[in-house]
Amino acid sequence: MFLTITTTGTVDHPATDLGFLLHKHPDNAQTFSTSYGIAHVFYPEADPERCTAALLLEVDAVALVRRGKGKGHGGAPDAALAQYVNDRPYAASSLLAVAIGNVFSSAIRGVCRARPDAPGQPRPLRIEVPVLPARGGPGLVRQLFEPLGWTVTAEPVALDTAFPEWGESRYVRLVLEAGTLTLAEALRHLYVLLPVLDDAKHYWVSAEEVDKLLRAGEGWLPGHPEQRLITTRYLSRRWSLTRQAMERLELVRLAETDDSEVEEIDNAVEEETEAEEKPAPLAVQRREAILDALRRSGAARVLDLGCGQGQLVQALLKDPAFTEIVGLDVSVRALTIAGRRLKLDRMGERQASRVTLLQGSLAYTDRRLKGYDAAVLSEVIEHLDLPRLPALEYAVFGAARPRTVVVTTPNVEYNVRWETLPAGHVRHGDHRFEWTREEFGAWAARVAGLHGYDVAFVPVGPDDPDVGPPTQMAVFRLTTTPADMKEAKAA
Repeated sequence: MFLTITTTGTVDHPATDLGFLLHKHPDNAQTFSTSYGIAHVFYPEADPERCTAALLLEVDAVALVRRGKGKGHGGAPDAALAQYVNDRPYAASSLLAVAIGNVFSSAIRGVCRARPDAPGQPRPLRIEVPVLPARGGPGLVRQLFEPLGWTVTAEPVALDTAFPEWGESRYVRLVLEAGTLTLAEALRHLYVLLPVLDDAKHYWVSAEEVDKLLRAGEGWLPGHPEQRLITTRYLSRRWSLTRQAMERLELVRLAETDDSEVEEIDNAVEEETEAEEKPAPLAVQRREAILDALRRSGAARVLDLGCGQGQLVQALLKDPAFTEIVGLDVSVRALTIAGRRLKLDRMGERQASRVTLLQGSLAYTDRRLKGYDAAVLSEVIEHLDLPRLPALEYAVFGAARPRTVVVTTPNVEYNVRWETLPAGHVRHGDHRFEWTREEFGAWAARVAGLHGYDVAFVPVGPDDPDVGPPTQMAVFRLTTTPADMKEAKAA
């Protein structure tokens, strides 16, 4: 992945001022570590008349996959191979844009202590990108760069020069030339428009990207004729973020038209004097949904399987309808913390008689778990390796056989709504998998049919019309006795 920036100079304004502006000395080859590889800055030529700075980004394909994908995600073999065999090491993309932002951060801000006046001076610039993905072709490249004052050369790259009949690829060789732009303006154009042309980003787009876009687009994006396309693609078509960015850009445009400050325009609504009521955390919503399902089932004796630090056990104890509560976990440390949370050592005799904490594994059948009205598996199954899941299924549904079983698990489709969750990551480092609604539904239906249960599904948390709720819950109700199961098998 390669980029060169060339300028020419005179005796009074030598081209080697480029070194001061970029904060990189022309006599040195410098190396910088990035999250996805190594960036090199060097100068193929550095004379007073002509100076060229080169940015070479060596992408670590393995690091790119490991940082971009969490555990628990499967996929077709060809998709897995595509993570390692792709154009990322060679074609300019958001990886190069991030490297520009990191390596040339001072230059983008227009800061140069050695030559304070230099950043604000337009200079002749020539920028070359040998391989640039351009979804939209050379025409779109010109639509994006020409309104900014660039003379654009976008030459399509052939799929294979040995087979011209195959036609052109989606890549172009880009040359930008201008004499009326500052280096800071040029770098900000590249920072935004490289990922826009690629129409992809290697990292999850969060709300912070709106601020990045507006900072890099200051002075040119509000009036750009392709503003909506740039905003939409830069924010990876996240419509809520795109709408937010477009509203803020419109305020900037109005402020410039009225020759006033944005704050003076955006004063139609007074600040709230009272803090808005915040929605309950998802963990709280999940516990409330579980308690509601248990109450509807009429259960009095309840198992919390994989009880962790005892939050659900504590909530169950507050309701006298639950007369016996057992918390089971494989972790002794978690049970110790649960005991402290429940204050077992100071609990009254009557209350203490309602609760028991047991150490045990759901990978094995356990006589102690038989005979209960209900069992809860809250955020448990995703912590098991898939080959071990059948053992849990039999231990709970086949051996213990409570009348009601409540299972909750993350809905992986909703992960795109977590703005702080990097793209491809699961919600917790110990999750072995996270299922879609279809995958969870198929698993629940299979388990219910195999062990004589009916199953119903309940959304937990905000039910997004596109990706569903953040947590999916299945409520199993026993419909077949062991004798009926034997008769069915015999038949």
